[in-house]
Amino acid sequence: MKSFADPRHTSRKLALTSIFCWLFTETDKTDAILLSKDLLEEQPGEQDTELTEYIFEGVKTHINEIDKVIEESAPEWPIDKIAKIDLVVLRIAIFELLFGKKAPVKVVVDEAVELAKEFGNDTSHKFVNGVLGTVIGNYLEKKDE
Repeated sequence: MKSFADPRHTSRKLALTSIFCWLFTETDKTDAILLSKDLLEEQPGEQDTELTEYIFEGVKTHINEIDKVIEESAPEWPIDKIAKIDLVVLRIAIFELLFGKKAPVKVVVDEAVELAKEFGNDTSHKFVNGVLGTVIGNYLEKKDE
């Protein structure tokens, strides 16, 4: 499991809670991130604010494309039937895998699985890992051929 002192992991946790706030309360980025910091009781300096904002903006900008990838990668699970927290974890990971491309694939998958374990239900991490495996097989490995 990731160290809770890892600023990148903390940044992804903040991105997760911020995106969740934005999606379900329609707050703006700044308010969503501030609310998330309060909820998670994170102190300044314990996270990479630039990474949090980068992920937030990336998911917000590419949400329709990301959701299409999710629909294609998990056809038996319509978007509205996926647990909301799992959906946000997937959106973050797919953004990082397909659009962000700042972190290695293994890191993105490991982080997503850890977030799913931390915030999701008992099977969230398996679902997230499976969907991301399909995404990697369908979108990243084809580019390598």
